[in-house]
Amino acid sequence: MPTYASLVDVEDREFQNVQDLASLWGEVRTELERFDVRIEESYAVLGEYDFVLILEAPDRDTAFQAALTIQGYGLDMQTMEVAPTEHFADLVEDR
Repeated sequence: MPTYASLVDVEDREFQNVQDLASLWGEVRTELERFDVRIEESYAVLGEYDFVLILEAPDRDTAFQAALTIQGYGLDMQTMEVAPTEHFADLVEDR
């Protein structure tokens, strides 16, 4: 399945404690399962964004639906399709 990276900002959403945030991720994972989208990895980050999610989705349209679903939880995110560097190197060699 294609892989996508999402940069997530939770700044506009208020959480009472860390457990609230953990509960939100559980809800998001359950919701994404409806679209056959899996969160493969998630990272808390320092900087402009708060989290990076690595998602696998069947296709671009499904990834778009997943992004809209996550944004429905009040999270701001930017999603990009990504490719392993090995695949990228193969593409460059084919030119």
